[in-house]
Parts: sequence; structure tokens; C-alpha cells
Amino acid sequence: MKRNLNTLIIFFAVLFTMNSCSSDTTVETADSTTSLLVENYTYSELELETLDLINKHRVSVGLKALEKINHISSKSEEHDFYMIEKKAASHDGFVERANNIKKVLGAKSVGENIAYNYKSALAAVTAWLNSPTHKENIEGDFTHFGIAIREDITTGKKYYTNIFVKI
Repeated sequence: MKRNLNTLIIFFAVLFTMNSCSSDTTVETADSTTSLLVENYTYSELELETLDLINKHRVSVGLKALEKINHISSKSEEHDFYMIEKKAASHDGFVERANNIKKVLGAKSVGENIAYNYKSALAAVTAWLNSPTHKENIEGDFTHFGIAIREDITTGKKYYTNIFVKI
């Protein structure tokens, strides 16, 4: 009985680790990354629900709700497409994304949460809140955020990139 319980605990720990990745935060100053401001972004219901759940959590712990910025969501979307192409969840290119956001929006700090293969907004946000490093970003000293959730059409798995910014 004890062995079965230990096996079950290990299985869920491995499953959680595979479906969620630690967050990265940078406070470096922007230098050479340039890009035009992306003003238009069309949010899916899943993206809006995810942003809403994050803001509801922030408000429930006494923090201000974050404002979404289309440029941040566009950078998130670019990263989702990169992860889909690589068939792997990663923070590759985070410094470049952060530097772009700092340069274009004047951000002081940038943090990022990613997730992979969650079928619902609630499942992804719950996993982030159960992870200390992801929760730190959600409850961090940020003012704005953006998100993109894209599905790999060959596997049906969803990739989430949620970027947090202090302006």
C-alpha cells in the first residue's frame, strides 16, 4: 500500500514537472533590441479567461489587477509558435523578448510563465499557483501583462506564454 502511494506521488510530481516550467525574471536594461509596437491582437476566449483568473487571484490576495497590453501578447504568441516548432516548452529567447518589451514599452522589469499541454485556463493557472516560482510572477510587482495560447495542430497540445511587466 505504501509503495503504491509513493509511486502515485512520484507519478504526479513528474507529470506536473513535465507540464509546467519554472519562470524567469529579468531586470536588465534594454539595449539593442528594436521592434515596432504591436497595437492589434485578437484574444481567444481561453486567453481572456486565463488573464481573468490571474487577475481574480491577484485581487483576492490584495494586489491590483494587471492591464493587458497587445504588444506583450504578440511577443507571447511569437514564443508559442517557437515552442510549437521546437516541440518543447522552454524559455529560449526570454532575454530578447524582455529587452524588446523594455525598449518598446519602457518596462522596468519583465517576468514570464510558460505552460504546456493544459486543456483549460483553470488547469494552467492552478498549476502556476501551485508552483512557487510561477506564483511569484503572478503575485509579483507588475502592472501589465499579456498572454498567448496556441495549439500545435499536429499534436493538439496547447502552449501557453504569459509575460508580466512593470511599467
